[in-house]
Amino acid sequence: MSIAEVSRRMLDAYPRDITIDRDLLVECIAACSDCAQACTHCADACLSEPDVASLVRCIRTDLDCADVCAATGRVISRQAERDAGISRALLEACMTACRACGEECESHAQHGMEHCAVCAERCRRCEEACGRLAGAMS
Repeated sequence: MSIAEVSRRMLDAYPRDITIDRDLLVECIAACSDCAQACTHCADACLSEPDVASLVRCIRTDLDCADVCAATGRVISRQAERDAGISRALLEACMTACRACGEECESHAQHGMEHCAVCAERCRRCEEACGRLAGAMS
């Protein structure tokens, strides 16, 4: 079962009213999880490249983005007594991390690093999903 399917089932079983669009919430939770995983894989792949020294910035942004995405996904999954201000701040931080990581990975993808191409795509997807959810919270 995918993270989106698990999230959907858990939100459907939630015993209280959920005041945010469930589709946007599920999309964002799944995008955060996918991005965290892609960034972790990308950092590991970068560490296996012949010229690791030229990839230090990429590895750093991968790891930062993975941590921010994982934390964001966990926090927005919690609905009991949710603090919209904290959720919005995390979504903004996640968008910033995804933007930085996506840009860094795109620069390496242009030189044939497929793992960076995949990571950049997942970062863009997560940035967009976080933006949609943050917009719905306004």
